[in-house]
Amino acid sequence: MSISICFYFQVHQPFRLRKDYNFFNIGNDDRYEDEETNRFIINKVSNRCYLPTNEIMLKLIKKYNGKFKISYSISGVALEQFEMYCPQVIDSFKALFNTGHVEIINETYYHSLSFLKSKIEFKEQVEAHKKK
Repeated sequence: MSISICFYFQVHQPFRLRKDYNFFNIGNDDRYEDEETNRFIINKVSNRCYLPTNEIMLKLIKKYNGKFKISYSISGVALEQFEMYCPQVIDSFKALFNTGHVEIINETYYHSLSFLKSKIEFKEQVEAHKKK
């Protein structure tokens, strides 16, 4: 008897907000994201988690030749940060996808629960994610 395994992983990294940004900054200062923290965290988790894990998964896929499959859901904002701060993570996901044993699952762009509030917003986010 042959057993096949399929893992499903969700990859999401939110943009962090500046701690010193408050209500009174609205309309006067549009720099509300903490770019330094975003860069630091995305590089930290990429080097400690995404890159080594993707390398292990790639080896397992090759070792088990099709009996080991993975599905990933990667939020649009995670992809944006990988593009800006650590593009080698995207390359590692592409290498996995190119094996033919990995699929990318569509989701909301912001990894949100928008369907609870608006079906229109939900559809728009899923379409934006698909395009990304």
